[in-house]
Formats: sequence, C-alpha cells, structure tokens
Amino acid sequence: MRRIGSLLALSTCLCMVPRAQAQAAGPVEVKVVIVATFEVGEDTGDRPGEFQYWVEREHLDRKLPFPGGIRDLRTNADGSVLGMVTGMTIGPSAASMMALGLDPRFDLTHAYWLLAGIAGVDPNVASLGSAAWAKWVVSDIRQEIDPREAPPDWPYGIFAIGALRPDEAPDPKRMWGNEPIAYSLNAALADWAFRLTQNVALLDTPEVAAERATWTGYPNAQRLPFVLEGDTLASDSYWHGRILTQYAEDWVRIQTHSAGHFAMTDMEDSGIAEALRRLDAMHRADFRRFLVLRTASNFSMQGPGHAAADSITAPYVGGIPAIEDAWRVGNPVVHALVAQWAQTREHIPGN
Repeated sequence: MRRIGSLLALSTCLCMVPRAQAQAAGPVEVKVVIVATFEVGEDTGDRPGEFQYWVEREHLDRKLPFPGGIRDLRTNADGSVLGMVTGMTIGPSAASMMALGLDPRFDLTHAYWLLAGIAGVDPNVASLGSAAWAKWVVSDIRQEIDPREAPPDWPYGIFAIGALRPDEAPDPKRMWGNEPIAYSLNAALADWAFRLTQNVALLDTPEVAAERATWTGYPNAQRLPFVLEGDTLASDSYWHGRILTQYAEDWVRIQTHSAGHFAMTDMEDSGIAEALRRLDAMHRADFRRFLVLRTASNFSMQGPGHAAADSITAPYVGGIPAIEDAWRVGNPVVHALVAQWAQTREHIPGN
C-alpha cells in the first residue's frame, strides 16, 4: 500500500509539471489578432465565411477553447497570430472582444488588431469586391420617428441626439449620455496599410461584372474592384435603400465633423471599437493598433430601375469575392507586421 501511495504521489507531481511550466512561462505574446465576425459552418473545408480562408491559408491550425466567445480561437504554431470569430451585431461582437482582451492566456498589449469583414458598399464610392481601409468607425446611436409621421420636408426620420431634424449637427446643450458615436482610428496606420495594399489584385467574376454593368450613372460602382480608404457605419439594423444610403452619407459626415466619408455599412465595428477602447484604458490592448478592413459583398441600395424591396431576394454575387479580397488585402499587412516585429512591436507603422 505504501508503494502504491508513493507511485500515485509521483504520478500526480509529474502531471502537474506541464501546467506549472506553462504558468511560469507566462501569457503568450500575440503579434496580430485577426478578427472575423461570422463563419458559416466549420472553420475549414466547407463553404467559407469570413474566417475560413484565414484559418486555411495562414495555418491557424491550433484550436483553443474560448468559453467567453462563440467559437474556438485559432492560432499559428507559435501563437503569434491569433484568429477569432466575434459573432454578428454590435453587442455580441463587443462581448467577444472583451472576453479575449481579459483572457489571461494572452499578452495583447502590443498586438495589432485586424478586423477583416464583408460589408455593404455605397455605390457612389466603390464597386463589389472593393476593399476599404477605415479611418473612422461610426455608430448609429440616434433618435428616430417613422418617416410617415415626419414633417414633409424631412428626407428621412432619423436625426442625431441633440438635433431637432435630420442632417443637423447636435446641439451640445440638448444632448444626453456620453456614449461615443464616432471612433477616430489611427489614420497614419490606415494610410500605411493602404499604401502597402493599394495595388493588390482583387477577385472579379463574371457574375460581379454583369451586376456592375447595370449600375449606369454610378461610375465608381462600375469600376473593377479596387482598394480605397473609406469609413464604416455600424448598426444593429440591416438597413437598405437609396434614402437610407443618403442618411448614412450624411450621418458619417455630421458625426465626424466632415472628416469621415461613408463607404461601408456593417453590424459590428462600433462594438469592437468600444471594447478595444475600454481594454486600452485597462492597459490590456492598444487602440492605436486597430485596423478596420471592410470588403464589399453587396451594395447598400437598390440598382437603377429597381425598388429597395427587390434586394430582399437578390443574390449576393459579391459574397465570395468579398471574402477572398478580405484575405488578399489583409494578408500582406499581417505578414509585414510579423516579419518586422523587431520594429513594429514598439513603433507603429506610419507614425
């Protein structure tokens, strides 16, 4: 019995060695976090969502359980590149980001965050498959009345808190709450990413080319897919139409004091930005290292000769090109940041 007890004690000690060594080693320093907002099925081998090409092509082969998220985390062999799926819409995406930022397994204090997702694009700005680096992320915290009850001279029923009508800057004396609406990103870093990727060849398909040809009167919508700089508007409402696209253009201009220009519509960016802002205040992340890349899977409004409701059944011909181009444009940035880590760890590119 004494021998059996000794063997059990020795076995217990040996089992504890790897855990003790892992704790002594400390958290893994992450260089780049790739942020996707959804995946369709499995992480590999089936119909791709935003995450799959990153997992397959960047060899994010290690799976790590992530109870605070919606899907396992993925890393490369040494843990320097980490991939996550946040979940869609503002609340879930913000919660997932906070869960990762507070995870003791990782040192994220010098990590760069690349949000690479698909979006609806303003046809006044770009075409299907195009990729936009943002300098502003704008939320849609707002007042709203049904447009059927709005004064006849209002273009839509949406207006800023502190304003008295649409397309009007809010009066600080009438505002309530202090939630951020416009998040100013690191413009120098965005410029650096744009310069690095502006000549990347983007995917075009016969289906996208045929759709592009129908957009008479919208020269940017008829262009081949291209890389640009343009800003995002995040909303929990999946909105669509010519009138609401005009609202988005006006809203981004007003909330950024004319510094921002609406290009892409999404459902997560402001939640992710808010989480990173708070993690920065906790010294868990660096908001200056946040990059937002959105690629156009569809237009934000109906095409010439169509009604807004027609988009409900319209096929997403730009879906796969947008998913592909998010990787094509984001990939050179990830590799540059990692390859130059001796410099980029302490010095943010472009600054």
